[in-house]
Amino acid sequence: MGANDLAKGPQMRTVIFDLDGTLADTSGDLIAAANACFRGLGLGDLLDARHDAGTALRGGRAMLTLGFSRVDGVDPGEVDRQYPVLLDAYARDINSHTFLYPGTMDAVTRLKSAGYAVGIATNKPEGLAETLMQSLGVRGEFASLIGADTLPVRKPDPEHHFEAVRRAGGDPRKSLLVGDTATDRDTSRNAGVPSVLVTFGPGPHDVRALSPEATIDHFDELDAVVAQLIG
Repeated sequence: MGANDLAKGPQMRTVIFDLDGTLADTSGDLIAAANACFRGLGLGDLLDARHDAGTALRGGRAMLTLGFSRVDGVDPGEVDRQYPVLLDAYARDINSHTFLYPGTMDAVTRLKSAGYAVGIATNKPEGLAETLMQSLGVRGEFASLIGADTLPVRKPDPEHHFEAVRRAGGDPRKSLLVGDTATDRDTSRNAGVPSVLVTFGPGPHDVRALSPEATIDHFDELDAVVAQLIG
């Protein structure tokens, strides 16, 4: 690709969002799916929706591992055997407890009105992410959605972020990532772009300790932060 081709490439500034713990609190439905697995094995509900919310947003295997650690004599291979069972349970009941964080879609609307492209890069399987966003009635507001299995790589590989930007019609050099975990911060660092971490996710750690370029306590703050970081 020559210099002229680069000059003709997409120039739109782009904001890419993580999904779980950033756009929406999905922990309640994730915990319910894990507990369905445990009940199926006669173990009862091993996870608590409030206290274990941070683990829920680390993924299905993390939830299964935590739950099984609370009982004796479980074969370690049970995590892999139960993972597809968990995904099936989650797919059947994906939006009973999930909610968008306050101000989420107002912020997305303002960004789009200001000329930014917006998309999603999540380590949730793409099909489940699509189903969830459709069920929340907001999938059409995002120009792209890249899931854990969309590409051969996933976050924190920078290509996961880059592809979300490209599919949104943007320029990876003029983008940033909004997330809530070390994985999101590492993705942005690997991509050479700024990260904005939300402080209101249910994770157990203070995201400020991850040294992102910025943090926000509410989506009302996002516009000014984005403008400062990428113009």
